[in-house]
Order: sequence, then structure tokens, then C-alpha cells
Amino acid sequence: MTKASNLRKTESLQETLRRLTHLLHKHKLVEGLVHTQHMPRRDLVEALVHKQNLAELQKLLDELHPADVAHILEAMPLDDRLMIWELVKAERDGEILLEVSDAVRETLIATMDSGEMLAATGQLDADEIADLAPDFPRDVMEDVFQSLPMEEREQLRAAMSYPEDAVGALMDFDVVTIRENVKLEVVLRYLRRLDELPDHTDQLFVVDRNEHLKGVLPVNRLLVSDPDATVGSLMTTEIVKLHPSDNAHQAAQAFERYDLVSASVVDGEEKLVGRVTVNEVMDFIREQAESDALNLAGLREEEDLFAPVWKSVRNRWTWLAINLVTAFVASRVIGLFEDSIEKLVALAALMPIIAGIGGNSGNQTITMIVRALALGQISSGNARKLLVKEIGVSAVNGLVWGGVVGLFAFLIYGSVSLGLVMTLAMMLNLLLAALLGVLIPLTLNRLGRDPAAGSSVMITAVTDSGGFFIFLGLATLFLL
Repeated sequence: MTKASNLRKTESLQETLRRLTHLLHKHKLVEGLVHTQHMPRRDLVEALVHKQNLAELQKLLDELHPADVAHILEAMPLDDRLMIWELVKAERDGEILLEVSDAVRETLIATMDSGEMLAATGQLDADEIADLAPDFPRDVMEDVFQSLPMEEREQLRAAMSYPEDAVGALMDFDVVTIRENVKLEVVLRYLRRLDELPDHTDQLFVVDRNEHLKGVLPVNRLLVSDPDATVGSLMTTEIVKLHPSDNAHQAAQAFERYDLVSASVVDGEEKLVGRVTVNEVMDFIREQAESDALNLAGLREEEDLFAPVWKSVRNRWTWLAINLVTAFVASRVIGLFEDSIEKLVALAALMPIIAGIGGNSGNQTITMIVRALALGQISSGNARKLLVKEIGVSAVNGLVWGGVVGLFAFLIYGSVSLGLVMTLAMMLNLLLAALLGVLIPLTLNRLGRDPAAGSSVMITAVTDSGGFFIFLGLATLFLL
């Protein structure tokens, strides 16, 4: 799909959202007017108006892809969201719950009874049900287990046994397998008997009688080759094999590196247990990117845009409290130099420049390191060189921009000494920002924590306090 068609799709979705919002507003307005009017058979008129408006809304929703409905639900205030959710056909509930964010999914599931939750899983595969399992009550999941055939029950149990960042959590059990000694004509007849191919089927998996993976047959090769040729003569044995316990980040990197659409998942005995497809990998990458962005800002978890005030407060307060403590520390650092500031008031005006540039430089370094960690580009062998490189970058930036702010201070206050102190303070604070910008995420990663978690808050706190101390300390030594 081209960039232009993507843009048109986005514009169409935004137009649909505006149309739905308009219909909801119209529905509420007309319903309110009819309700306040004193007329014969008012109940009948109100029922007809209500039915007509809801039918128009439902028709519009039925034409939308589940992902588009999910986007609309996420963009709606809670009351409107629940009204739209009630209009969604029951057989589409499961698909839409898979598409919405975790925070919005929680609000939707809260309105469903156990029967509705059970029905929502009826159209889903085992791996998809596993994605919803953490949000469903335990008793509902027990009913779901009992409703599944034995094979799917085992698949669901297997999918739920893996952590979220493992390949097993992304694994799809819907695969097409063939034998290497059959002709392509036989394979084609077999495929025609299927109702449809699994999504993102770009290759067929070749296995022996014990389900050991022998190779893959690309679909494009199947279609253009001689029907009398055997699978074994055309299959590819150089394939990417993943294991259920592999890290999902590494699997995502493999998909990007080798331009994969699907990849096999095998157990310790090289038996085929499933596959991973590009759509699952893309979802995983998007969720990780959103999580990293939230963690950098100090948010504990994904937040519903229209969540209740108290819930949003609880999500945000942890790092705000930490930030408040660091702000008190910064204020005490300034307090140590009150006499210096009283003697040279210009220091108070120049302090924010040092702290602000240091914080921005530190955040740039942290962003680079977190990204490199996510891509697996940092190891124990190159971490030291990376630290030296970042310190070198900060030294050059400190010299250049320190000279700029030093010149600024000289032009404003006419003091060469003050300008030199500004330059030196800028260099030292940028070096501090580079050092901690590398060490903070690397240390968090080594401790098994998310390297993005609160890194931005921590680096800002350090560069603020450190910048104030360096600048005011140098000013006290050389200017007073």
C-alpha cells in the first residue's frame, strides 16, 4: 500500500469518526427533544426515533474493519464508547477486543457478562484467546477451556505458558504442512480442498511423519513450477527457525533483517509447533514502542485517554513524586550558594540555560542507547567504546555551545570571566549528561529492568542538580 493510499485511509477513518460523533450527538439531541415534548403517543415516537438513529449508527459500524472500530472506541469518551460498544455485533466482539489497547479493553470487558465473554472467544483461534486471557476472569477462562476441542485446549494452555516477550506468546498454531515426497499437483489439490489459507501464508512447511521440520516450500515457487515435480526437489532447507522460548525482540529483528512474512517455530526436537507471522511481529513492535515512550515519560502503564481522573493520577504519581524529591535536592543545591547569587544576581538568570541544555543532551544520549539496546546492538565488548564516543560527542557540543552561551553572557553582562565560567560549566554538565545517559539505561538493562523506565526523569534530575552545582560552584570559585 502506497503512502498516498495510507493517507487516504487515515483521512477516511477520521471522517468516519467525525460522522459517528455527529450521529451520536444527533441521537442524544433528538432523544432529548422528543422526551421533553408533550404529545400523543410520545413513547411510540421516541421508540421510532431511537431505533432509526441506532440503526444508522449500527450500519456504519458494520461496514468498518475491526481495527477501525477499535480506533474509534479508543477515541471516544467513556459514555459514548460504551454506547458504540453495545451496537457492535456480538460475533465481532472478540476481533475488536484484540485490536483495542489494554486500557480500553478493560473498560469494555467490565460491561460484559460471562456469557458475552465466552461468546466473544467463539470466533478466535487459541493464540488469540491467549491474548485476551489475562483480562478475563478466571471462571470465564475455565468455561472457555471446557468449550474448546482437546487439540485447541492444549494449544491455548501452551500459548498461555509463555511470557509476553517470548516467541511462544506470538506463535500461531494455524499452519499448512506437506510431505517432501509428494508431487506439486497433489499439494495444489490439497490446498483447493481447504476453505481458505491461513493469513500471511507465504510458504508451506515440509515435515516428516513425526512432524520434524525438513524445509519450506514458498507459495510462489509452488505456483510457477512443474506440477509433476516433487516437493523435496523444490523445497528450501536454509530457513529461519525460532523456538518458543526465544526472545521476541530477537525474532522481530530476524523478520526485519531477512524481510520475513512468516517463520517456523520448532521445539527442542526440531518438531514444528507453530509459526510466527509478520502481523504479530508488527503488533509486538508497536506495543513495545508505545511502552518505551510511556516509560521514558515515567508513566507506569498504558493509560486510557478518557480514564477516570483518579485512575490517571495513580498511573502518573510515582515518578512525579520522585521528580519532586529531586526538585527539592536541586533547590538545596541552589540554597548552598545563596550568598553567591545575592552578590551576583546574573547567576540566577543564567542557571536555567546550563541545566536545560544538559537535560536535553542527556535525553538524546538515552534515546540512542535505549534504541540500540532494543535492536541488540550493544554488547559487553562495545559498551566501553560507546561510552567514549558519547563523551567525545558531548565534549565537542560542550565546547561549541558552551562558547555560544559564554559569548551570550559576555555580551549581556560585559564580563569575560562570567563568559568563561558559562563555557566551562556547559562543557562539564554535558559530559555528566553523556556519562549518565549511557550508564543509566545500561545499568537498568543489566538489572533486568526496562532500560527506558524513568530514564528521562532520572537524567533530567541529575543534570538539573549537577548543572546548578557545577555552575554555581565555578562562579563562587572564580567570580567572587
